[in-house]
Amino acid sequence: MMTVKEVSRLTGVSVRTLQYYDQIGLLHPGTRTEAGYRLYDAATLETLQQILLFRELKFSLKEIAAILQNPHFDREKALEQQIELLTLQKRHLESLITLAENIRQTGGNAMDFTAFDTKKLDEYAAKAKQQWGATAAYQEYETKNAHETTQAQQENARALMALVAAFGHMQTKDPADPAVQAQVQKLQAFITEHYYTCTKEILHSLGQMYGAGGEFTANINAAGGPGAAEFARKAIERYCCG
Repeated sequence: MMTVKEVSRLTGVSVRTLQYYDQIGLLHPGTRTEAGYRLYDAATLETLQQILLFRELKFSLKEIAAILQNPHFDREKALEQQIELLTLQKRHLESLITLAENIRQTGGNAMDFTAFDTKKLDEYAAKAKQQWGATAAYQEYETKNAHETTQAQQENARALMALVAAFGHMQTKDPADPAVQAQVQKLQAFITEHYYTCTKEILHSLGQMYGAGGEFTANINAAGGPGAAEFARKAIERYCCG
């Protein structure tokens, strides 16, 4: 585990920025000390790498949040897209360097503007964003959150976490227990009301993500106790698949 200051020194991201990422729900710490200090684990740092790569590629924080929260987010696929975008960016910069060198050699008479063309780079970036955000669920999420304040979004995020973390206190019951299944229904209804229509297919994908390890699992277990995320996955799977 690393403190927020240690992560700041390692990554070059300011403490204030890390705190802001936590506040808007983009990057929560892996856990917190009893005194409330943020602690970051390896899974959280991996997510931070994803965020920083997307930021280098000029993705907005809102776009990055939508990508990382997409139930179908695939880290390997995202890395492939990032590598392709960075390669295109590299070629664009190399073209600009070559142009600048030619201008210096010709004394400013190199009338070539093709190096400024970013059409291919822009098209690929738009395609990558569309692949993660063109789903009906994402469009509905965009509509519902278009006029919400940052405070309201934070409150929704906290309420959602509380609903999932509550499964941690139900682990003495069977996942099929009526009370547990009622909690799954409450979770589904909350997501539908505040984010997007949460079908059983989407809910099942979310459940798998909750219990798959990494940042989501760590955050849920930190809020609901050890095993909370894994039990939530089992309960959701029972609800969705019978």
